[in-house]
Amino acid sequence: MIYYLQYIILGTLQGIFEWLPISSEGVVSLVSNIFKIGVNAVDFSLFLHLGTLLAVGIYFWHDFIDLLLVKDKKFFKFFVLVTIISLAVGLLVYKFARELNIGNGLLTLMGLALIATAFFQKQGRKFNLSDNQLAVIVGLLQGFSAIPGLSRSGSTIFGLSLKENDPEKVLKTSFIISAPVVFASSAYLLLFGDKVLFSSGTLVSVLFSFLVGLASLKILLAWAKKINFFWFALIFGILCLAGGALELLL
Repeated sequence: MIYYLQYIILGTLQGIFEWLPISSEGVVSLVSNIFKIGVNAVDFSLFLHLGTLLAVGIYFWHDFIDLLLVKDKKFFKFFVLVTIISLAVGLLVYKFARELNIGNGLLTLMGLALIATAFFQKQGRKFNLSDNQLAVIVGLLQGFSAIPGLSRSGSTIFGLSLKENDPEKVLKTSFIISAPVVFASSAYLLLFGDKVLFSSGTLVSVLFSFLVGLASLKILLAWAKKINFFWFALIFGILCLAGGALELLL
């Protein structure tokens, strides 16, 4: 029972922290090391993204169908460019950073940048970025989030906030563009990962990351509809700072 309880806790953490700018990969890696589950902590935390990927797929299924049908050519081009850059950068970063935990300082920096963006846009100032420029920035940030401790959602939320000031749209776009990157990393682990990953405990973790992820995703997006951009960016910036401080302490 204790064996499965550990995996339930890990899946629950993934389901909650995947959407927040506190690295789910970093948190799950830290806790899995404490539990001594006998598998590379970074690989395990990446594998749990299968559950939250399924949650995104179900929650935004109509958006993905529209994407596949290229109903919005502008967003389709943005999505493709972000995906290509993210995969290229992410693969290189993963190979070099797999055994490291160097994202704490970067997450703190991301928090400060989000807070600065909140005040910058509150004053009515905007960054004059083209869609292609924004796609490059977001793609690079998402690729570098393969560094353990650097939040993918925090990185992409910051990047998208440079041009977009609708909290719900920022979150929605951040979650949708995560799908191909998460799918690619999960497929890589399925093909080349440690066979220890494929245990009954891991499957329980993936199930709970899906169930909790679906519920927390719905709650977060409902909250985003009721808050203006300034408070949204400020709160997420503070969460980034808290995540960086927490990981340093642990």
